[in-house]
Amino acid sequence: MASTADIKNGVVLAIDGQLWSVVEFQHVKPGKGGAFVRTKLKNVVSGKVVDRTFNAGAKVDIQNVDRRDFTYLYNDGDSFVFMDATDYDQINVPAAVVGDASNYLLENQLVTIALHDGQPLYLDMPASVVLEITYTEPGLQGDRSSAGTKPATVETGAEIQVPLFLETGTKVKVDTRTGDYLGRVN
Repeated sequence: MASTADIKNGVVLAIDGQLWSVVEFQHVKPGKGGAFVRTKLKNVVSGKVVDRTFNAGAKVDIQNVDRRDFTYLYNDGDSFVFMDATDYDQINVPAAVVGDASNYLLENQLVTIALHDGQPLYLDMPASVVLEITYTEPGLQGDRSSAGTKPATVETGAEIQVPLFLETGTKVKVDTRTGDYLGRVN
């Protein structure tokens, strides 16, 4: 067991059977009363953020979370298969863990997966990916009722909003966090 003196940004704590990552921490020593540690914790699985205060010197359960690089291989029905970049072991990651990242996953793409006791917790995607537009309607010149954008389907099957001038076969850069169009790639 570790104490509150070991709390740092990025450390993962086990609290009430759930894993929480420390986003911020502050050691506070008021003039009157005992010192305490004020933290902002983010749930590793759900992403929920809460504030939690610990008395100084209290025992906390620090967990080991291993973040490693993996290469995406293929979709196997209800799970995704990734290969460890260092020892070439393959792991199956459930679709629930992959979540919306599946909209931007291409074969042989590098991602970082956080593992706890061999179980995948979440995926860290690159900030942006380059995808090819597989289908989009031709843009009509002068049609500005939709603020100059139209829907387009990319090679992963996801639908994004792109400017009217883009055509099928164009490669575009897409933000993996929001799904926004970032620009054309030549």
